[in-house]
Amino acid sequence: MDKEKFGLNTICTHTGEIIDEQFKGAVSPIYMSTSYQFENVDVKRYPRYFNTPNQEYLSKKIAALEHAEAAMIFGSGMAAVSTTFLAFLKAGDHIVIQNPLYGGTSNFVREELPKYGIEFTFTEGYQVSDFEKAIQPNTKLIHIETPSNPLLTITDIKAIANLAKSRNIVTTIDNTFASPVNQNPIDLGIDIVIHSATKYLGGHSDILAGAVAASEAHIKTIWHVGKNLGGSLSDFMVWMLERSMKTLGLRIKAQSKNAKKLAKYLNKHPDVKHVYYPGLKGHPEHKLAKSQMKSFGAMMSFELNENINASKFLESLQLIKPSMSLAGVESTMLLPALTSHALLSQEERNKLGISDGLIRFSLGIESKKDLIKDIEHALIKVK
Repeated sequence: MDKEKFGLNTICTHTGEIIDEQFKGAVSPIYMSTSYQFENVDVKRYPRYFNTPNQEYLSKKIAALEHAEAAMIFGSGMAAVSTTFLAFLKAGDHIVIQNPLYGGTSNFVREELPKYGIEFTFTEGYQVSDFEKAIQPNTKLIHIETPSNPLLTITDIKAIANLAKSRNIVTTIDNTFASPVNQNPIDLGIDIVIHSATKYLGGHSDILAGAVAASEAHIKTIWHVGKNLGGSLSDFMVWMLERSMKTLGLRIKAQSKNAKKLAKYLNKHPDVKHVYYPGLKGHPEHKLAKSQMKSFGAMMSFELNENINASKFLESLQLIKPSMSLAGVESTMLLPALTSHALLSQEERNKLGISDGLIRFSLGIESKKDLIKDIEHALIKVK
């Protein structure tokens, strides 16, 4: 069969599986060895080299989903981000970073890159003109995140890719919020796609992992740095990630459907001041999101009216979990000011529009009616 023409759910289920030649099991065997033969073999396998059987084969699935030539799996999303940045930047180079974006990436740039003599500029916004203004003669990398964490802003992927190519600059994107189900940035000209695989790729709140997908040449560059930094993932967790990714398409379609319904519900609610979700027609980049995404994803943020305490509202929820992470099959809410963006100063958060009462909402697969009932119950309790 022509694997190039496999549909999404077929890729999720079958691409990158290891065939059990010995017992004909239905799932990939797990290879837990940390020591492999080195003589008379085509590949010298070692876990830190990202090439054990489970690592190698799952990378094929991730590459296929992102329409890339190759991929790598890391021990966390930040291991994927940091290794990729350091692979393409050296002392004296400059990187342009989108604002707003995930707080962990922002913190890494601010605290770690200066130690390597690498310069950086955070954009004043997420429009193409903001990136163009930030580019310096020594700029080697542009990093974007769309939809962004936590305000769900939308950046024009194709326009940024074209801008970078005209200046011979490498582009990276954090595609975690969209996932490869809803967005394929490589098709729009981006060079390197990064994921916190802890989120949608894992999808069950029990895996910590990261992933990068790109051309063979770019992955080779990242690999040379990655093998020295040592951010590989254990084969058991790689196996768990493959298991989880078999339902990736089904999960995200269900979660995205829930998000669209809950966004419309919250947008009309008298106790809600504002909803940030690109699937709403009132979102400033709704048309752009529609042009570069297959669906609008399962993440949103919202603000309650000022007379309602956001922390007490979260404490009053019974079904939706007030929880640190996102993208599991269970719905969760958190306050970015106290979690994902807590390392930013109050002034920095205010400048980005991240209020203390902003609530990030990750939709799961529960019944829409049950989620609404839980929100209504919590609002009644805190008012």
